[in-house]
Amino acid sequence: MYTLAMLTAGLLLLAPAPQKEETRMQSGKKRLLVVTHTAGFRHADSIELGEKVLAEIGERSGVFEVDYCRDAGEVQKMLTPEFLNEGKYDGVVFLNTTGDIGIPDLQKFLDWLKTGKAFIGIHAAADTYHNRPEYLEMIQGEFAYHGRQTKVEAKVEQPDHPAVAHLAPAWAVFDEIYLFKENNRKNVTVLLSMDRHPDDGTPNAGKQGDYLLAWCREYGKGRVFYTALGHRLDVWQSEEYQRHLLGGIKWALRLQERGVVKF
Repeated sequence: MYTLAMLTAGLLLLAPAPQKEETRMQSGKKRLLVVTHTAGFRHADSIELGEKVLAEIGERSGVFEVDYCRDAGEVQKMLTPEFLNEGKYDGVVFLNTTGDIGIPDLQKFLDWLKTGKAFIGIHAAADTYHNRPEYLEMIQGEFAYHGRQTKVEAKVEQPDHPAVAHLAPAWAVFDEIYLFKENNRKNVTVLLSMDRHPDDGTPNAGKQGDYLLAWCREYGKGRVFYTALGHRLDVWQSEEYQRHLLGGIKWALRLQERGVVKF
C-alpha cells in the first residue's frame, strides 16, 4: 500500500508538465526559442536582461512565449533537425550570440528557417558565424567594428512597418552602434539607417554615407528581422526599443504586416 501511495503521489507531481504543454498549444500563442549561447565576447548584462524583457514582451502582448537555449549542450540538442522538426517552435531569436556557437548542422538549421520560420537577430547576432557564408547570407550583415557608445539619429525608411512605425520619422537613440563589412541594402528592406557615420571616436566619425541599423527580408518561406541595437540596458528598458522588437517579431511571424504595434 505504501508503494502504491508513493507511486500515485509521484504521478500527481509529474502531471502538471503535460498539462502545461497542452495549455500552451491551446492558447494560440507563437513559441520562440531564444538562443543566448556565445563562443566569443559575451554581452552578459544585456543577455540576462534581454531574456527577461523578451518574456515580458511576449506576455504583455499576448503574442508569443519563449524557451531558452543557453549553452553549448543545449545548442547541440535544441538546434538539431530532429528537435526543431518536432514542431514546437515558430522561430528563433539570436540574442547577442557571438562566434561559432556550434549548431550541429548549420545548413539544415537554415533550411528549417526557410520552411516558414521566423529568425530574429539582435545586435551581436551579426557577430556570429563569421566563418560561415551561408549564415551571413541569411542575416545579410557581418559586424566589422564599433567605436565608443554614442547618440545617433536613426532615419525610419519604412514608416508603415510595425518594427518602426511608432518611431517615424526618426529615432534619437544612444547605444553601441555597429558598423558592417558590407552594405547589403540591395538585398534587404531597410528599416533604420543613418546618413552619416556615428560620432564614435573612430576615423570615419561624422562622415556622410549610408549606414544600416535594422532591416528585414524574406528567406524562403521564412522571414528574417535584424536590429543592430540592443547593447545598453537602458535601451532594452525603453518603450521605443521594446515596441521595435515586438513589431519585428510580429512581422517575422506573419502576424502584422504594417502599422503601429500595441501591447
